[in-house]
Amino acid sequence: MAAHNDIGRKGEELAASLLRKKGYTILQRNYRYRKAEVDIIAQKKGILAIVEVKYRRSDHLQAITASINKKKIALLISAADHFIQKQDLDLDTRFDIITILGQPTGYSIEHLENAFSPY
Repeated sequence: MAAHNDIGRKGEELAASLLRKKGYTILQRNYRYRKAEVDIIAQKKGILAIVEVKYRRSDHLQAITASINKKKIALLISAADHFIQKQDLDLDTRFDIITILGQPTGYSIEHLENAFSPY
């Protein structure tokens, strides 16, 4: 299990680094609310990005984004709503996915903005 957690942490580090390079401020990492966890909550100007990070060594069995089902989306929305209310934010909110495919030494990374709608 430790290896899986290490890979997840590495993926989140890569994703946070990408977001910073794109001008985002990281507000929170691994934000937990009830059964939900948001990998990264970031802000750029008037946009709050709720970011799910998916890191895989191989993409041949299933598209990375296909692993985000309706239940996962509902949990992300619930956690995002809690964070927004707790912080008393008034920002446009967007749900993004950052996919990382490969090994830390050689990988591809993609930032999918507005990856899914909360409605």
